[in-house]
Amino acid sequence: MSEVIDMLIDESTSLMKKAINHLETELSRIRAGKANPQILDGVHVDYYGASTQLAQVANITTPDARTISIQPWEKNMLGPIEKAIIASNIGLNPQNDGNIIRLFLPPLTEERRKELVKRVNAEGEQAKIAVRNIRRDVIEQIKKEQKNGLSEDATKDAEGRVQGITDKYIALVDQHCKDKDKEIMTV
Repeated sequence: MSEVIDMLIDESTSLMKKAINHLETELSRIRAGKANPQILDGVHVDYYGASTQLAQVANITTPDARTISIQPWEKNMLGPIEKAIIASNIGLNPQNDGNIIRLFLPPLTEERRKELVKRVNAEGEQAKIAVRNIRRDVIEQIKKEQKNGLSEDATKDAEGRVQGITDKYIALVDQHCKDKDKEIMTV
């Protein structure tokens, strides 16, 4: 019976790690004033009829702290890349010079920083909800095991272990959000 509980707890830990990885990915897309190619990770370009990630049709570099440079491997991709960036709604206007597309990141205003912090906190809340949902599902499965013959003490012990893991991952979410808030608010 304890093998089932260990398996449930391992599964919940793995799912919570995935929730943290998703949070890290989402936070990396929120720009903090510095040029970062990861801002463009969600941008997909129409490449001969197929939706393709921008990084697969162009070379993306950051020549300085406020500029992202996009050099397509084929010149005829400049237009579709420009359209995709505008459609992606990342808040940056592409500057096309016929060879390279440049994205200039304006310095963040205090108001914009506060909006970004709200977005970071919203992402953090989504991650916490995901972690708590995982906890709820695992505890429901543990209670089903109790109905199938698991002792009450073992059930309480397993629920305690799941709650401890949940607390650890919630603290991790809070730490990620706090670090990103600090990064954004640093002028």
